[in-house]
Amino acid sequence: MNDWQRKSPLDWETYVNKMVKVAAIEKHEYEGWVLTVDPISASVVLATFLENEKVSISVVLGHAIQDVEVLKEGDDEMKQRLSCIFAPEESKAYSPEEEEKRKNALKTWLETNHIPVTEQGESGRTLCVAGVLTIDPPYGPEECSSSNEIILSRVQGLIQGYLEKQQ
Repeated sequence: MNDWQRKSPLDWETYVNKMVKVAAIEKHEYEGWVLTVDPISASVVLATFLENEKVSISVVLGHAIQDVEVLKEGDDEMKQRLSCIFAPEESKAYSPEEEEKRKNALKTWLETNHIPVTEQGESGRTLCVAGVLTIDPPYGPEECSSSNEIILSRVQGLIQGYLEKQQ
């Protein structure tokens, strides 16, 4: 186990949103903005911004890391840019009011079709179908999550059909 792997998650968290240079085995070097560090494998996820607003994502495996050097601190603008990399496009397009309207419309439609649905979480933003599937904002088929693949597939199909009828 190397020094990097011996660090704690709190130590790794200090590298998030910073430009770093990672020295890895066999004299490989990687540069990029740290999106996250996996607490199990100590692997670092780096983002590099290319032209045309495209982003390149690299993962440096924890066991291969020999040294991590901070090159630059991220400002608020960079932190915002990094936080949006994996956000679905649709979620950027809806205001809180529109999101609430979409949630209520989907919930009503599911209940009308005799599908048991409840609201979960502190703010009630997540819909829970039959206690085995969750739907997060903006309440499309891609935001469905369940360990039961059959239920997941069927509910995604229902939501897709519902959304197509709405348009």
